[in-house]
Amino acid sequence: MLKPLGDRVILTVDSEDEKTVGGIVLASNAKEKPQTGVVVSVGDGAISQDGTKLSMTVKAGDKVLFDKYAGTEVKDEDKEYLVMHEKDIIAIVE
Repeated sequence: MLKPLGDRVILTVDSEDEKTVGGIVLASNAKEKPQTGVVVSVGDGAISQDGTKLSMTVKAGDKVLFDKYAGTEVKDEDKEYLVMHEKDIIAIVE
């Protein structure tokens, strides 16, 4: 398993439905990138300029909404993840 560093977060991206409400099947290039996911792992937090450690707001298991093109896609043990900075997360979905 991957362990994020600093203020980075690893999450799994929610899958998107392949059909529209009308039943039309979408081509993979016509789909928009999903913007929600579940946090798998979080780093220890960023270090401020005065040297204090800033705690993370999100935790493993949180469902989050993130910026549309944020993060880097990585693959580990045949699973796909998205690694991003915590600042790219917009909200926790409750």
